Amino acid sequence: MVHLTVDIGGRPGLDCRGFCKYCYFKGVREEEEPEPLGCKHCIPFAVGCDYCTNFVRERYTGFKDLRDVADDVLGNLQLMGGNLERITISGGGDPSCYPAFDDLMDLLGSMEVPIHIGYTSGKGFDDPDMGDRMVEQGLTEVSFTVFSVNPELRREWMGDQTPEASLAVLEKLCQKIDVYAAALVIPGVNDGEDLERTCKWLEEKGAKGLILMRFANREEQGLILKNAPIVKGQRVQTISAFRDMVTDLNERHNLRINGTPLWDPTLGSPFAILNEPELLEKLPRVRKHASLISGSIAARYVQDVLDACGNKSWVHSPKKEIACLITRDDLKEIDLSSLEKVVIIPGRSFVHEMEATEILSADGVRRTVIRGPDTLTADAETSMGMTRNEVLQMEIDGFSSLIYLINQNGV
Repeated sequence: MVHLTVDIGGRPGLDCRGFCKYCYFKGVREEEEPEPLGCKHCIPFAVGCDYCTNFVRERYTGFKDLRDVADDVLGNLQLMGGNLERITISGGGDPSCYPAFDDLMDLLGSMEVPIHIGYTSGKGFDDPDMGDRMVEQGLTEVSFTVFSVNPELRREWMGDQTPEASLAVLEKLCQKIDVYAAALVIPGVNDGEDLERTCKWLEEKGAKGLILMRFANREEQGLILKNAPIVKGQRVQTISAFRDMVTDLNERHNLRINGTPLWDPTLGSPFAILNEPELLEKLPRVRKHASLISGSIAARYVQDVLDACGNKSWVHSPKKEIACLITRDDLKEIDLSSLEKVVIIPGRSFVHEMEATEILSADGVRRTVIRGPDTLTADAETSMGMTRNEVLQMEIDGFSSLIYLINQNGV
């Protein structure tokens, strides 16, 4: 499948009509030379690259001129082989706020290929008729942050100046194309009865699904850009309470509802393989010892899978909940006395192997640090567009790769 991504640029908070109150980029300091986090994209002997220094902070220069976007599209098309089957519009800003959005849609629509908007808050849609125009221009799928169908909550928390128009556009899109709505759930704001109304509204209008995102307000919950808390004094749901809420809503509404970081009630993911004993038997056996680092949410599940495959490796976790958001500071929490001489860190964690080796060898035991697979399972945003078999295959591939690493490099 040949897939073209059209990057329109843009900056959080500046090219989206202002920060939402809950935006994870709010409060990020604009530094001339921000400290790099370190990641898998860095060169072996130097900490820092464009990805872990600028991309993670979405430090862009603003929306790209339409002519430049068109030139990028033409250049990318010339490099592609095969027939183009899908176009996705993305960027650091909100596509609905792109000054030449109508012209962009006309340009892309002329290719007569299905168009997908990877994310929009709808804050830039001031004309209710925009929904019809986008469909006519070839839009077939959109990920739309609804937050709430209460216009006043959108106005207050999202800074949406025309919430009625935004919701009117969303309604038309729900009726005509595949809409996957998203709502970051803030306790006491848009949960409870308000969330019930939002689910019912989306169900009645014809949305395909709703992804609920648990609000994070502390560093251990995933805020790695030194900007915690996002909302001072705001309470946060526990993981178990959030998962229960997702399960309950999914059972009571004729709408597929997923939650991130947990969970997908329809597919039983993440780590759906734990409910498939026959597939666990088909995974490679763990023959050597190594220590694994994971986030506090996934650690128990990863341990359970490895236990089913031989129980020779132990999973350790810092307070950080999300594995791919683990940083050098999180590694300093690990009890070194419990580690093997080989340590496997999450593939997408924001840690440079050189620094990880230094931190995890601080007790005088020289340890070898290896970066693990990028993914072991599918989060809710990914699984929303997948079948159960596709999720299980992802988990089989991910854990097979992990166990091969243990057996190849362990002791």
